Amino acid sequence: MDESIDFMVLEKLGDALRETLKKIAGASHISPELIKELVRDIQRALLQSDVNVRLALDLSKRIETRALDENAPSGMTGREHVVRIVHQELVKALGEPRTLKLGPQKLMLVGLYGQGKTTTTGKLAKYLKKKGLSLGLIAADVHRPAAYDQLSQIGEQIQVPVFGDSANTNAEKVVSEGLQEFKDLDIVIVDTAGRHALDGDLISEMENIASIVKPDDIFLVMDATVGQQAGPQAEAFHEAVGITGVILTKLDGSAKGGGALSAIAVTKAPIIFVGTGESLDSLETLDPDRFISRLLGMGDLQTLLERAEEVMDASTAEDSAKKMLSGKFTLIDMKEQMEALTKMGPLGKVMEMVPGMSAMMKKGQVEETQNKLEKFKVLMSSMTKEELENPKLIKRSRINRIAMGSGSDPQEIRDLLKQYNQSRKMMSNIGGNRRMQQKMMRQFGKGDMKI
Repeated sequence: MDESIDFMVLEKLGDALRETLKKIAGASHISPELIKELVRDIQRALLQSDVNVRLALDLSKRIETRALDENAPSGMTGREHVVRIVHQELVKALGEPRTLKLGPQKLMLVGLYGQGKTTTTGKLAKYLKKKGLSLGLIAADVHRPAAYDQLSQIGEQIQVPVFGDSANTNAEKVVSEGLQEFKDLDIVIVDTAGRHALDGDLISEMENIASIVKPDDIFLVMDATVGQQAGPQAEAFHEAVGITGVILTKLDGSAKGGGALSAIAVTKAPIIFVGTGESLDSLETLDPDRFISRLLGMGDLQTLLERAEEVMDASTAEDSAKKMLSGKFTLIDMKEQMEALTKMGPLGKVMEMVPGMSAMMKKGQVEETQNKLEKFKVLMSSMTKEELENPKLIKRSRINRIAMGSGSDPQEIRDLLKQYNQSRKMMSNIGGNRRMQQKMMRQFGKGDMKI
């Protein structure tokens, strides 16, 4: 099996690795004994995630050798150096990233029954639509009852046209007509049929569809929970139609996803996307550096910025950032930030991108914070423009009026004002603390951060 074997960000693996790295957080000296203990914990975390044994052993050995033999660069603590080594070796194990081109193309999705192809088709379509591309979906699964209806419903949700014929059992004919229907669009995605097993009829149908579509890419959609069985499945599909990439689904619900990721290396096809939830927004590109950073609790500032750009124009975002970092922002700015944050996705996923936050916030706290944000937005909707612009005006009488208007308890308004003042103070401190900014970036081995 190839030394560069793919494995992925799994919640349990991430938790285990973050707990392991906590052992060196308060250490004044990184001793060989501490490094060996750290490496044993990393090895155990990988094996428990069903990562290939040889890969887990080789990876942990490389981390141990480097941590014992290499001196920390100037300006970097021993702890930061060890974390950096772990980060670099995990990134290397994931292999070279590959991104999907953003231009005219035809894509074909294949996989066994129940792997999530149809939902993934919708996720992929939404992802590409956000990039400003026009596209259409072809429902080529003519065997599964209501497959066309399911894709049509998804198409309506994301406002993307779907071609199909629930009365037609000839997949090749449906595909040919669909290509003609969508000939003027940038992208066409073909959702093919699956079976409980890779039988001769399925292979023949896939080959015929591939010869008609002549796709730029053929993506194998695989469920992360299938474990070591992924290898033979991936190989069979690859031999039939030539897999160019993999989309791995249900990673959020798999504690054993490492087995699938290790096994599909036989295709030599990179993982292009991973599904991390049920919503149509829960599709992420695989960038080894970014994913491993999030895995280790180091955050993913680049993806966070990209998400922010999707919901805010550049000038608004820059102006907002300057206000936040200067501490001169109002409740109006805070409300706008909350609304933008909501649009960026589930709070838990967003917090993973903020350095240190994934380790600080547990699941219950994330949910509590999410509910609090929603409540805060309701409270602010009952405030006057004057109060939003100048929160210092909000004293007892105004608090009581806002509480009555929003159907809330006065204490909730006080909590909001307290949160606002704390946020303003914290952001002001960060904005004026160059050393803090530099430290956040040093653990990535990168340069200074410009604000």
